[in-house]
Amino acid sequence: MLDLIFSGYFNQYEPGVFEPLRHALLTGGDHYMHLADLTAYLRADRKLCDLYDDPDGWVRKAILNIAGSGKFSSDRTIAEYAADIWNVKPCLIP
Repeated sequence: MLDLIFSGYFNQYEPGVFEPLRHALLTGGDHYMHLADLTAYLRADRKLCDLYDDPDGWVRKAILNIAGSGKFSSDRTIAEYAADIWNVKPCLIP
């Protein structure tokens, strides 16, 4: 996969555009472990694609995800930041 990206196949009109990526992954130390996690990522992606091909399974997972996400909503987080960090109160709009 990387060979195809770095071969120029995807950037024939922008030569060198992926050079920073090549450097970061192959010679810059891959500090964020992209390549170390690539196999696990591709496995998870395959599972995701398989699940998406199963509409009933996809809907079930989506509903469970939404049902379990209330505590982690961005509205709650922003309200907590406003109150606890910024010490501001909501401005009600009539």
